[in-house]
Amino acid sequence: MDCSCSRGRWAREVRHFASLPLCELFCVLAPHLWLDADLGRRVRRRLFTPARTFWLFLSQAFAADRSCREAVRRALAWLGAIEDRQASPGTSGYCRARARLPQAWLSAISQRLVERVEQMAPGAWLWHGRRVIVADGSTVHLADTLQNQALHPQSSQQAKGCGFPLMRIVGLFSLATGVMAALGRASVHTHERVIFARLWREHLLAGDVVLADRGFCGFAEFFELAKAGIDAVMRRHQRLGPGLKTLRRLGRGDRLLLWTRTSVPSAGYDRETWNALPTAMAVREITVRVVARGFRTKSLVILTTLLDANALAAKEFADLYRRRWEAELCLRHIKSTLGMGELRAKTPAMADRELVVYQIAHNLVRAVMAEAALRHEVALERLSFKGTLATLRTWAPIFALGRGNTRDLHRRMLECIAGDRLPLRPGRSEPRAIKRRRNKYALLNAPRHRFQEIPHRNRHTRAH
Repeated sequence: MDCSCSRGRWAREVRHFASLPLCELFCVLAPHLWLDADLGRRVRRRLFTPARTFWLFLSQAFAADRSCREAVRRALAWLGAIEDRQASPGTSGYCRARARLPQAWLSAISQRLVERVEQMAPGAWLWHGRRVIVADGSTVHLADTLQNQALHPQSSQQAKGCGFPLMRIVGLFSLATGVMAALGRASVHTHERVIFARLWREHLLAGDVVLADRGFCGFAEFFELAKAGIDAVMRRHQRLGPGLKTLRRLGRGDRLLLWTRTSVPSAGYDRETWNALPTAMAVREITVRVVARGFRTKSLVILTTLLDANALAAKEFADLYRRRWEAELCLRHIKSTLGMGELRAKTPAMADRELVVYQIAHNLVRAVMAEAALRHEVALERLSFKGTLATLRTWAPIFALGRGNTRDLHRRMLECIAGDRLPLRPGRSEPRAIKRRRNKYALLNAPRHRFQEIPHRNRHTRAH
């Protein structure tokens, strides 16, 4: 074996690795992102530059172990293999570098990614040529620190010191591509409609259609959306009734209603703003009968501002509202599959940054899924989010080796993603329940310094 050739090949690989920002995900995901490495200003030459810090931060969202210590270990491994350098294994430098990343810079990266993926969607993915945005809300846990507890207090039903700070989030998902177009957050005591109002005014455009469950259905929301040229399709709130009067029947289970404003202001509106709204508006009510084999027939009542029954039949809304479940799956993927359900940040400011990074990670996976679906003419809903995430994790080191044609490797990776299709399971029941029992540890119902553990580990009973 010619040692000189071996050393020359190794030297070329070293130079190639030295240009990478200590993260193998860069090689496969960088084409979907646009980064201003200097953040528009001069920065000191550091080990954790803004670009390197961003990619390491992003790698935490993709990794099974999302701790900062694991991210620093990956950086040290790359430094030793690429630049023959050593650095401190402590996490303080990396954590300070994460805190220096401007929130606005991360949000700009996320917004550019959303625009890029939305532009990839062909006209066939739209609903009657219109973009449908699905709104859904949830909560995430934060690290139990005094700063997090002050801004995002825990549930009032839990004893002090036995729970975790809760943050309420509302996401806007694109029905065509599955990307999270916007993410709003506030205290758990803030109503979802208040967060939703801030989001749609900033991120939705005239001509969009909002699809949401009954938690977002309100008179003010329907009027404000219609005034901005945005149509709403939402399930009728269970408390609505006296304020709705039939104007005309449009068909079976389809009628035009006059919705009268109530005297009590909705969440987020004061008395003066509420009284400035019109006293009534016309909406369309569609009753959908859901028939599933083996289950009792259910009825769903949908309200919409799309009043023309000739242009859009009632069946169109039934099929559209059935697809709202896809947003539930997107929210489950970003919380459970990626791990955003439990944030590790110790301060609210870092929690906001962590949320944006998770949003970017989720949308990057969606971007790769959309690319694979378009190239291989596969329905996007047939591709697995978790399978695509596993493929990116396994193929990223292959890209980082720098051997072979990158375009050929990318083509083969997309073939792998498109070939792993989900089975068609329409109407399948997916209850939120677990089959495998967890370990029988006692519940922490008192602060740790006062909690008394029962000696019999497998026979825990409530202490009196």
